[in-house]
Amino acid sequence: MRTITVLIFTLIASGTFAQADRKYIRKGNGNYGDGNFQQAEVEYRKALEENPASAKADYNLGNALYKQQQFDAAASKYESLTEKESNHKDRGRYYYNLGNTLYQKKQYGESVEAFKNALRNNPADMDAKHNLQLAMKMLQQQQQQQQQQQQQNKKDDQQQQQKQQDQQKDEKNNQDKNDQQQQNNQQQPQPRKDEISAEDAERLLKALENEEKEVLKRVQERKERSGKAEVEKNW
Repeated sequence: MRTITVLIFTLIASGTFAQADRKYIRKGNGNYGDGNFQQAEVEYRKALEENPASAKADYNLGNALYKQQQFDAAASKYESLTEKESNHKDRGRYYYNLGNTLYQKKQYGESVEAFKNALRNNPADMDAKHNLQLAMKMLQQQQQQQQQQQQQNKKDDQQQQQKQQDQQKDEKNNQDKNDQQQQNNQQQPQPRKDEISAEDAERLLKALENEEKEVLKRVQERKERSGKAEVEKNW
């Protein structure tokens, strides 16, 4: 993938002195070439303060931001430049850098469109063709991964639902068992509160038998006494 490079613009003197924004651009280019991208950003911003309409400073600022991995800010710069630029070759360059930036952000779909726009403006850009193929390949892989993830998520959801259903089924079975056990307990004959135990009943019967025997004995004795002649007593 072709790397983003800063544009080194030739300084053209206006009268006796160069414009102030070009001075800062030149300083920024020097820092950029030395790998001091943060200081290059500072100089390019100074150039824009002097001349807010400077596409050169704006573009190089986007490159300095890209080198610092400030991809959101860099993409915003490139996108803004594509809307302002009328020159097809320069617009193709902006779209190319925008495609690279979006590629770094893993926004492969948007990156593909940016490289296509770069080729629409500059069909001879072989680097844009190469990068377009890379972005399309990464987009395909990303879509496959997303599809696999969706399938896995669906499978996980189904397993979770089945687990919940099984759990609910087990709970219902346990509840049914408890209800049945409770119903069985209710159907079993319960002893009346006034009933006596078998031991007490046996003792009571024996007591009644003994009492009946005693009664019969007294009756028999009375009969025997009544049948005897009374003897007069001697005076």
